[in-house]
Amino acid sequence: MKKEIREYLSETEIRIKGKDRIDKAFLSQMLTRIGFYQHERLVHLIVTMTFAIMTVISFYMLVTKYSLPALLLSLLFLALVIPYIYHYYFLENSTQKLYKLYYEALQIASDEEDK
Repeated sequence: MKKEIREYLSETEIRIKGKDRIDKAFLSQMLTRIGFYQHERLVHLIVTMTFAIMTVISFYMLVTKYSLPALLLSLLFLALVIPYIYHYYFLENSTQKLYKLYYEALQIASDEEDK
């Protein structure tokens, strides 16, 4: 997913910065892709929050009654939640960047219509 988003962001930035023809089909496609990435972001938010809650619960278990299984569980959840947070951060920032690019493209398209 990261590779796909990076490629799409790069292609879109090049097209917008180059002031290439921005038409309604391009804008519609951008909105569709943004919707897909928003859905992906929501799914990852739910997964990240679930793992964060489970991490906190496992740490609570570890503190209240120390045991080797509780320690292993806490470490496992911690090892999983950190990459989830990083990936969610990437998705959030990429989606925000796409919003800005969409508004730039919208402005270019409206300027072209005025000509």
